Amino acid sequence: MTEQEKEILEEEVTTEEPVEEQAEEATEEVVDAAALQVQLDELNQRFLRTAADFENYKRRTALEKEDLMKYSNAKIIGEILPVLDNFQLALKTTSDNKDVQNVVKGVDMIYRQLQQVLEAAGMTKIEAVGHAFDPNLHEAIMQVDDDSVPEDTVVEELRAGYMLKERVIRPSMVKVSR
Repeated sequence: MTEQEKEILEEEVTTEEPVEEQAEEATEEVVDAAALQVQLDELNQRFLRTAADFENYKRRTALEKEDLMKYSNAKIIGEILPVLDNFQLALKTTSDNKDVQNVVKGVDMIYRQLQQVLEAAGMTKIEAVGHAFDPNLHEAIMQVDDDSVPEDTVVEELRAGYMLKERVIRPSMVKVSR
């Protein structure tokens, strides 16, 4: 064999090996690319779920913070309501004595001022007498026979009920018609 033929033969041998190796490498790259794509898709789905969970968390905490700010006065107002009731009882006092009348006027002024402060904080009185009985707003203590009003109508309010914004702080104690 001539040297030229030897060189051509060697070139063929060397070119055949890399072709086989290249085919194996290409197959491994396709397999690796497919596995990487699956892994990328899984990680992307996990990321999207985590992002959605975080958005829900932010929304929920914002609502909780808003409720906390909105109803932060509820406890103190609930504790002040018996004082308000006592003022109402004091105002029912009647006497011909001028000194007693002056004291009642002073109590009335204090009562009105206290009511204004509580109303400014968002408290409202629940209207009961003449309205239909609502177990969410009223607490029925008694039922009475009264033909002058429809059934399940509040006839008398025994203790006033109050709301803070849209939440009932204390339901009204009422008598309801049968």
